[in-house]
Amino acid sequence: MRALVTGAAGFIGTHLVTALRERGWQVTGVDRRPGADVTGDVAALDLDPLVRGVDVVLHLAGRASARASWREQFDDYLHDNVRATQRLLEAAHAARVGRVVLASSSSVYGDPDRLPTPEDAPLRPISPYGATKVMAEGLATAYGAQGLDVVVLRYFTVYGPGQRPDMALQRAITAGLDGGQLLVFGDGRQTRDFTYVEDAVAGTIAAAERGPAGAVYNLGGGERVALGDVLAAIRELCGGRLRTAAAAAHAADVRDTAADTTRAREALGFAPRWTLADGLAAQVAAQRAALGAANVGG
Repeated sequence: MRALVTGAAGFIGTHLVTALRERGWQVTGVDRRPGADVTGDVAALDLDPLVRGVDVVLHLAGRASARASWREQFDDYLHDNVRATQRLLEAAHAARVGRVVLASSSSVYGDPDRLPTPEDAPLRPISPYGATKVMAEGLATAYGAQGLDVVVLRYFTVYGPGQRPDMALQRAITAGLDGGQLLVFGDGRQTRDFTYVEDAVAGTIAAAERGPAGAVYNLGGGERVALGDVLAAIRELCGGRLRTAAAAAHAADVRDTAADTTRAREALGFAPRWTLADGLAAQVAAQRAALGAANVGG
């Protein structure tokens, strides 16, 4: 199988490219950051030669972080999450690519009425970031009506080694290992469905390989846990050094998330293997090793 992976140097993308190549796929990775096969902006690159002869496009490139998506920064989110997606779908359609897998987010649901939340729940994002992911899904529907097979994956709070430094769990682990302080927005009782990156990657590959055309899937880890309990676990893993300070809840933060993954389980065989306890231990160990290597190198 030949695949084009956008966002290949990002958190999930790095793990995905490695897993695909281990399965014998021929992969071309694209990213603005160093480390991919092709360096550039999906919204500006000549995509035609990149999609030509490709069996599957896995579109993970985009701009994340709901909190940063307000005011003047919204233009960046439109560029990265909407314009880039439209250009890629247009190129994939023209090249008759067999399938496009589009990375979306649980943020499209906003504060849902039902937990766990099924894929047919109303899309009511509460942040501009979430709104751009809804727009991207709308583009998938539009190109699907023209015959392009676009499968949408709504990821729920993916974590693990290599997570972005600005993400809550990575910031907590860094603060815990450094003996620093973490600013916690809200009362700590808000809950998330945490998904270990290897499980997210397994679901992504399954969506590329099988399942009906044009499907939408939730990918979640199956454990809805309060943020305060997660921070307590991280504190213990870091030897009790994590300190926290409270701040008011942010307008972009949903209260609770939990994925109904019935559809992914039945169509893709999706079955998360990592518990939150094991995943956190792996992420802390990876960060501790990275800090040790940096200290040796320094």
